[in-house]
Amino acid sequence: MNMNASTTGLAPSPAKAISIRDVNLFYGDLQVLKDINLEIQPGEFFAFLGPSGCGKTTLLRLIAGFNTARQGSVVVGGVDVLDMPPWKRDIGMVFQSYALWPHMTVARNVAFGLEERRLPRAEVERRVDAALNLVGLKHLAGRRPAQLSGGQQQRVALARTIAIEPKVLLLDEPLSNLDAKMRVEVRRELRELQQRLQLTTIFVTHDQEEANTVCDRIAVFNEGRIQQVGTPMGLYEKPANLFVANFLGTANILDGHVVGSGADRLFEVPGAGSIPIPAGTTVPRGAKLVFRPQYATIGTVASDAVALAGTITHREFLGATVRYGVQVGTASVLVDVPFHSGDALLETGARTSVGLQPSSAQWLAE
Repeated sequence: MNMNASTTGLAPSPAKAISIRDVNLFYGDLQVLKDINLEIQPGEFFAFLGPSGCGKTTLLRLIAGFNTARQGSVVVGGVDVLDMPPWKRDIGMVFQSYALWPHMTVARNVAFGLEERRLPRAEVERRVDAALNLVGLKHLAGRRPAQLSGGQQQRVALARTIAIEPKVLLLDEPLSNLDAKMRVEVRRELRELQQRLQLTTIFVTHDQEEANTVCDRIAVFNEGRIQQVGTPMGLYEKPANLFVANFLGTANILDGHVVGSGADRLFEVPGAGSIPIPAGTTVPRGAKLVFRPQYATIGTVASDAVALAGTITHREFLGATVRYGVQVGTASVLVDVPFHSGDALLETGARTSVGLQPSSAQWLAE
């Protein structure tokens, strides 16, 4: 994308805050959004993240005006838009399919929404030119969608949306149709464009890497509810429950039970050993031991760490790290070890110990 010009040629309104309060949404008798409350700051690049069917796209479409809710409010820039039709909300949405007209040129596709708003021809041409210049496709204005790559089609859809100078930009899985290399390139460009325009933007994805790399904050969804809201790093380091821990990155989750009381509490992992529970740590009923692969060691255990006995089941070379699978009691544990040229690798089938600092562990429930 052409991000070097000092101005965009477009004039979006000042960034708007979005406030979603007490939203419940039903499809017939099936409740698909449950008690949604969310505050998105002006100019924020925000992600709705979760598995398929969790409600994230349903909420995005509600904000856009393509779904309706029985109760609650969706306030954009101080105005409740819940009962407004989509065309009165001044909200731009890029669909997963891009929804381009195949018989129209790139320029006509970008102009379509502006023409529907009955803007003067000179203003339409100015905005089309500015939007295509912004996404680096001005030289392809005369082509049709079938003559473009997937990444270029995605940029046309984005140009068509920003040309209307929306209050808010909504992106529904915009990278899902691109190959892995193109996704990395385009997501970086999306972030640069969002920062340039200072548009409040909501990005829907099921890919936690996409959300982590481009978004300021993330709402993690599951089964129609928001499980947790936070920064990518905050969610990764301090997940609120087992679902968030398991969905955001790789987590080791071990069954066990608490023995003892007070300062002498231990979490006993059957067949592997026990972990002291740090003073002041809350362990919910039914909690499991959770830790990330890079927070553990294998073989050599520091004097202030706890050793869990196990057997190496497999080994994967990942370039910068070697990932070992270790059977610890009834659980399969992953341990990531930094790789250095000449390192001796541990063999599968070998008995070993997994070292863990109690301060690196968490006890989480569903």
